[in-house]
Amino acid sequence: MFPTGAVWEMVSQPFKRSQQGLFQGKMKQYGNNVPFSKHKTRRTWLPNVQQKRLESEILGETVRLKLTTRALKTIKTKGGLDQYLKMTSGELLGHKGMELRIRIQDKQRSLRKKHVSEEDRLFTESIKDTPIDTLGRILAPKYPDLNSARFARDMATKALKKETGIATIEQTMAYMAHVRQHLLQAPKVQS
Repeated sequence: MFPTGAVWEMVSQPFKRSQQGLFQGKMKQYGNNVPFSKHKTRRTWLPNVQQKRLESEILGETVRLKLTTRALKTIKTKGGLDQYLKMTSGELLGHKGMELRIRIQDKQRSLRKKHVSEEDRLFTESIKDTPIDTLGRILAPKYPDLNSARFARDMATKALKKETGIATIEQTMAYMAHVRQHLLQAPKVQS
């Protein structure tokens, strides 16, 4: 026997509650209760939804979410909420997950802009105090090798005033671009 019209409409509708949290693709499931008499009656199974507070390192706040136990397990294996939101496909995230992903991306962009402007200021100050021949040695070494690359990275580290660690490749390349720009704008010295 076919299900009634009202039950059929419920089956074809999406699980709306899954858009309000992180459900990891879990939906309402439909089936039958089958007793000993084999008289089947329709029933549904809901996903195991829990309400949790998860820490977002990038946002710097605790986010209160409804999520399934499967999503919670995946969050733990990915290494936290931020990594889960970055690495999971949009289809599995739903509306709330995509909203959080966009908030995290916006926060990362604003942090990156602040970081880059601070680097630019430090690079500009450092380049003004560095002799021209040293700057030329960074851009055009006589013998390009590992030592000249280390020298450029050391100069970038000094410019960033890092006490521990060294400048990353990206920071070194940005420093070299600043040096190049400074040398192009510097007045030519007649010999």
